Amino acid sequence: MKNDKISSSSDQRESGRQQVISAIRKAEQIARIDIASQTGFSPATVTSITSELLNAGLIEEVAASEQRDTKRGRPRVALKIRGDSHFVAGIKVANTSATVALMNFEGQTIAESEIPLPSSQLSGPEMVSFIRKALEDTLEDTELSIEKLSGLGLGVAGIIDAPRGFVYWSPSMTERNVPLRDLIEADIPLPVFIDNDANLVAKAEQLFGMGKSYSDFIVVTIEHGVGMGIVIDGQIYRGTRGCGAEFGHTKVHLNGALCRCGQRGCLEAYVADYALMREAEIMGSGGNEELSENRLAQLFTDAKSGDSLAQSIFHRAGTMFAMGLANIVNIFDPELIILSGERMQFDYLYADDVIETMKKSVVQIDAPLPQVKIHKWGDLMWAKGAAAFAMEGVTELAIREITHNAV
Repeated sequence: MKNDKISSSSDQRESGRQQVISAIRKAEQIARIDIASQTGFSPATVTSITSELLNAGLIEEVAASEQRDTKRGRPRVALKIRGDSHFVAGIKVANTSATVALMNFEGQTIAESEIPLPSSQLSGPEMVSFIRKALEDTLEDTELSIEKLSGLGLGVAGIIDAPRGFVYWSPSMTERNVPLRDLIEADIPLPVFIDNDANLVAKAEQLFGMGKSYSDFIVVTIEHGVGMGIVIDGQIYRGTRGCGAEFGHTKVHLNGALCRCGQRGCLEAYVADYALMREAEIMGSGGNEELSENRLAQLFTDAKSGDSLAQSIFHRAGTMFAMGLANIVNIFDPELIILSGERMQFDYLYADDVIETMKKSVVQIDAPLPQVKIHKWGDLMWAKGAAAFAMEGVTELAIREITHNAV
């Protein structure tokens, strides 16, 4: 029986349009009858909504691939997102650089770049100036300008209130409590959408990666810090204050190692790259916690070559990480955990013994444990996640305009 309860109210119509365009985006190409089947709306309702989306230029008709109308012997008509209807940018601010991805509304990458940060920490105004320059530099070799973009997605590490675009704390900023979205929008004529960078990795996995066929999964990111993105029933879970998924700042040791957030005993303070470098300094295995990526790679090579001090550093990090993963399983019991990020080039956090330690620490029942998958990707995919977040925001704005015009 069809669940066709969309009424004439604007809220319900807006929700219906969101569901239809989401079904089209997820399928890439889909016939109207299949949209009706997936959403539970009647064919008449789907026809009405898709007509509005077509008139607004958000979608377009194409010949459905490998599907034919057997009565007429011709390809069946399908719907897809119209790629040139909107263009968005996504920026991921990392420790020493930012990665920019320009995408069309269909999710295809138009241009990409990596821009060095002038400093590892920036003030609010400095961050705004840097973001403008990063956009302008990336747009330089394209036919687009900032004015032709429909939205900007920004991913930064830290504790973010995404609905407000408010940064409570970020290791990339010199200040706390920064209304970053308002600052950027005052300088750049674009709708801006800001979120914790780990949430945007989860968004990228959901749209482009290993989470595409899952409605519930968890992404754990390991870079200069440790983050987590939680997807429940297809939606990013952020918590009431925007800090509901701060895996790196869960406590694994009472009064333990100092974390860059200012507290002690955080998981991140044992497994992030600066924590490994600090441990190496204490144990006399070289340098200080500001060591370069090459020195971290050398420390890992030393461990693989049998250096006992280097091995002990990675062993402790792996043990702490296994404890953290076990806690995730015991709290959420997810179907899938994705370990993602640049640090996945080193296997100390997902070696067989780490995963086995995790398995021994979870609640034991006669049912399969969650899958743990590794996705080694760099900052470009983080930027794509930021662009995908902007696409969602631009879609909401466009549908809201359709609703307003229909009233």
